[in-house]
Amino acid sequence: MDDNRLYAIGEVARRTGLSVSAIRFYSDEGVVAPASVTAAGHRLYDVHAIARLEFVSTLRELDAGLDDIRRLLDGSVTLTDLATAHLSRLDDQARRIRSRQAVLRTIARQHTEAEQVILLHKLVTLSDADRERLIDDFWNEISDGLAATPAFLDMLRSERPILPDEPSTEQLEAWIELANLLQDDDFRRAVHQQLHETVSTPSAQVMMSPEVLGSFDRGGAILERANQARKAGVPVDSPQAREIADLYADHMREYTREPDSPELRQRLAVDALRVEELHLESLAEFERPQDPHTRYQSLVGVINGTAGAGFDFMPFVWLSEALKLSPARATRECPPSGDVPNA
Repeated sequence: MDDNRLYAIGEVARRTGLSVSAIRFYSDEGVVAPASVTAAGHRLYDVHAIARLEFVSTLRELDAGLDDIRRLLDGSVTLTDLATAHLSRLDDQARRIRSRQAVLRTIARQHTEAEQVILLHKLVTLSDADRERLIDDFWNEISDGLAATPAFLDMLRSERPILPDEPSTEQLEAWIELANLLQDDDFRRAVHQQLHETVSTPSAQVMMSPEVLGSFDRGGAILERANQARKAGVPVDSPQAREIADLYADHMREYTREPDSPELRQRLAVDALRVEELHLESLAEFERPQDPHTRYQSLVGVINGTAGAGFDFMPFVWLSEALKLSPARATRECPPSGDVPNA
């Protein structure tokens, strides 16, 4: 294209793909002025004006407004400033669209009555404080009169939905369902009754004790170390694997009350494989929740983005092999409970 040549508006339209009326519009609005105007009133454009038109056209396709484009072209804002501000607006629009999608899908799936639509919309637009208050009210009612230890109640309350700043439509749909359930009297009674039956047995009282819950935490820390080693590709016959196997054997001896031995480690190795089978079965059942508390946990998992995360936490085969290959240490008293050493 000749830098010194002036082009008629029809040729500019062909070169840029813009319509003649659009080019005139940008000229009349003071966005891209022609390089010259003939005595007969025909607008002529040089290569710089044509490049400017193409730039403006691109910005308009990105939904930039004329006022923003004017400010950019006159130097009032930078292209980065314009892009950042426009991206923020698009993010807000995307959030609103996801909220609408969640509400509309819920309406279509549940055959929602007209008067419930307002409620559904309110549920997806609740503030963080309102969501926390709703969850607190639920657990305050559930825990009222529940014969559970404070430590166990704290563990239950810790399973809280945390809607991310940029939730997916699936997460919003799960939140709508959960928020509805949290306010449903029948659901609250069902969860309270289920947990009451769970904690009323003598064995449950033992399992809820701070000592046992602390032991679960220590065992979970050991399994987490095993899982990290598995994911990192640590060989099952390495010193690191033997250290983890020793920790696990010591932890389990708190329950078996027997000395370390090759027979014990082989039995623990077999038990670890059985634990994996049970873990897989429980995860599969979790995907088909039936009881109310499990439904609560399942929805929380979707909202928090942790649903199915258990499939990434499967160190039992690795741990089983490490136990088989780790030699038993000298017979000694059962180890006292304590913290798991850091990796």
